[in-house]
Amino acid sequence: MTTAISAAQNFDCQSCGACCAYSADWPRFSLETEAELDRIPAQFVASDLGGMRCVNDRCTALAGTLGKSVGCAIYAVRPIVCRTCMPGDEECLMARERLFGSAA
Repeated sequence: MTTAISAAQNFDCQSCGACCAYSADWPRFSLETEAELDRIPAQFVASDLGGMRCVNDRCTALAGTLGKSVGCAIYAVRPIVCRTCMPGDEECLMARERLFGSAA
């Protein structure tokens, strides 16, 4: 079993949120169609229209308290970069390390 797979079994995204508060540069739009982008509410889109709006490093669509209980206000229409980040993958572990001091 790979590290990412075993880690994913132990990581609950709804009690973490690290990937959504890692960097204001991370939630960038890349492969979305115009129709997909149009479904994201304008208040969550950065002023340069290149990604999600963040306050400091935290995506404004993230609700709740990091490390306790979080959820995405636009989960059903979130950008591709958010859809591809998986529990226990390299990006997940990097974000957890930065915010919590460990990936566990």
